[in-house]
Amino acid sequence: MDFQPTEEQVLLRDTTRDLLSHAYDQEKRNAVAESELGWSREVWSQLAEIGILGLGFDEDSGGQVEVALVMTEIGRHLAPEPVLAAALAPGSLIAELGTDEQRQILDEVAAGEKLLAAAYIGATTAARQGDSWTLSGRMNPVLAGDTADTLVVSAALPDGGTGLFLVDADATTRHPFRTFDGRRGAQIDFSDAAAQPLGDPADAPGQISGATVRSQSALCAEAVGAMEEALRLTTEYLKTRKQFGVTLNKFQTLTQRAADMYVSLEMARSMSLYAAMSIADGNLSPVIASRAKLQIGRSGRHIGQEAIQLHGGIGMTAEYPVGHYTARLTAIEQTLGSANDHLQALMKKLPDYEVVSL
Repeated sequence: MDFQPTEEQVLLRDTTRDLLSHAYDQEKRNAVAESELGWSREVWSQLAEIGILGLGFDEDSGGQVEVALVMTEIGRHLAPEPVLAAALAPGSLIAELGTDEQRQILDEVAAGEKLLAAAYIGATTAARQGDSWTLSGRMNPVLAGDTADTLVVSAALPDGGTGLFLVDADATTRHPFRTFDGRRGAQIDFSDAAAQPLGDPADAPGQISGATVRSQSALCAEAVGAMEEALRLTTEYLKTRKQFGVTLNKFQTLTQRAADMYVSLEMARSMSLYAAMSIADGNLSPVIASRAKLQIGRSGRHIGQEAIQLHGGIGMTAEYPVGHYTARLTAIEQTLGSANDHLQALMKKLPDYEVVSL
């Protein structure tokens, strides 16, 4: 298996990196994150222009490896734009299940003209009245739900099972909030909200699971980018900060801790690549996703905590980026299952394997 990116993938990665490098330095990123919207519509339009917001919607637009490359750059630059939550994750479900008419929404999404959000967490029920459907209940949290135009919502079907529906966000009641890492979301209440089945109104647990696996892989890739930058900032700090007349990298204990951070990063990178390439090969395995998410959670916690400690007091300040990278890594670890959640999921799979004796 070839682990090296193709020329097209390198071009996509480098173009994304250049765009975000020019768009954000730490001061500008902090200012944008503190704004009412929490991200830049100008940067959103630029991402649309280079094809980022339509990745994975069809065979010609790229697959999970391309998504992972882009998400790594988003993590590296701590870009606040909700590329995964407002475009790629819900868009992939519409691309997979939607009718020809419903898939037309994706052209607007890819162009940056329409925002989506996926609402899976909560309790929502679907009711049918003739050919019409309505949803009632509450979903919380819904990442990017504060600005979404169209929602992809999971709901309990009258005859059992779970279906997927498209809902106009204006037909709901939204309670927006800000997450601790500076991102945006919303609690969304449905009260007989008009809904349209996504494709056929059938039980869709497999499709929801597949979408979750893809999202977990994308989050893992974003975390790798954040870990890379947190480690880079830390090693640069150790090379320049002086104590007792010498730079900190002259102290063996500190360099050993930085080396351990590098090991954690490489373990996370390997598992993220494994997850992305498995999906690209058609294997949307929740077990593989759990393995990757478990390692990403452990590595992210280790690197984030060590980055702050090795920086000392400056690592805790809002003006310095290390704390923001650690906050984002913590948020990713808690999204779509924490490390402990995935460890429990993997433990339940142990009976599926043969016993190994020593």
